[in-house]
Amino acid sequence: MLDFAFWLLSYLLPFLVVLTVIVFVHEMGHYLVARWNGVAIQTFSVGFGRELIGWNDRNGTRWRISAVPLGGYVRFVGDMNPASVPDSEAAKNAPPELAAKLFVNKTVWQRIAIVAAGPIANVLLTFLILYALLLGYGRYTIPPVIGEVIAGSVAEEVGFRPGDEILAVDGYAVRGFEDFQRYVATSPERPVAVELERDGVVQSLTLVPEAVQVEDRFGNEQRIGRIGVSRNVEDSDVTVYRPGPVEALGMTVEEIRFIVQRTAAFLGDFFVGRGDVEQLGGPVKVAKVSGEVATLGIVALINLMALLSLNIGIFNLLPVPMLDGGHLLYYLVEAIRGRPLSVRIQEIGFRFGFALVLALMVFTLFNDTVFDHFGIFR
Repeated sequence: MLDFAFWLLSYLLPFLVVLTVIVFVHEMGHYLVARWNGVAIQTFSVGFGRELIGWNDRNGTRWRISAVPLGGYVRFVGDMNPASVPDSEAAKNAPPELAAKLFVNKTVWQRIAIVAAGPIANVLLTFLILYALLLGYGRYTIPPVIGEVIAGSVAEEVGFRPGDEILAVDGYAVRGFEDFQRYVATSPERPVAVELERDGVVQSLTLVPEAVQVEDRFGNEQRIGRIGVSRNVEDSDVTVYRPGPVEALGMTVEEIRFIVQRTAAFLGDFFVGRGDVEQLGGPVKVAKVSGEVATLGIVALINLMALLSLNIGIFNLLPVPMLDGGHLLYYLVEAIRGRPLSVRIQEIGFRFGFALVLALMVFTLFNDTVFDHFGIFR
């Protein structure tokens, strides 16, 4: 019982808090833009399955917390299901005063705005968190100067030297040695363009970091890029950099751009055979990581929330029926054709999307538990 209680408090609770906030913000994006466009909303649910707690507001919307806390949805009046598949019969038989409020009867651009609002809300949450943390805490930084180049390493082969000051990597500004390490670590076996200053002269080098397996402080193995440079760090080298409000805006936008670009590159690796299947994680791995990060403090957990919120927003924009990106794809086709796809084609797409998402969930669940436990794919 003590072990279970420890697991509940250390892993499950932080995971549920993080996921609930992210889901609530995502669905609130859909809800607010739908309300602004006069759409009648039947249900706002955090979680799926049986309702645990619920109440009706004065607009007739049922707010509910459901038993399975692994997502959520906003269901509009006239939808066949929570995936927003329109019910053609309900739309035909709706009285005139209700028909004007049905999601299916809104213009295609209104529907695009409503669907896109969920992922956009996730991006905004990420921005606000990162911006607030940057203003409130600043960031610890070390001068981005190379101290040692390891013999026989990738760095030596391309011409790095001790004393080189790193200015940028792949167009991202390097403000500290930690930036340089992070940009290289997230590009295993991918070309990286480095801009540096040597003896007052700016130079550019291109290299491909080798992929290595390392173990983090929690014992998890990660696949990262490494080029073979290091530097000794004295206490006097570490400073806290506190940007002003305007500079922090640019730094936050650049950080989000970096995360999006590296996430896209990570997914792209699987199409060219470089992807590491162990890095794919489902609910179990996210819960594990949430628990581990929670031991580092509330700021670290909030930072993880920002990262997960952005990744969930990106994932939802994939052009897969059942996801927001699938809906957007249908509506963009409708905008081009001047008429929507048939209900039958949409239903076939949603079934395909449901099967695809379910298969991904099952795979990541096995990857988190069975495959990881028995070392399959290693």
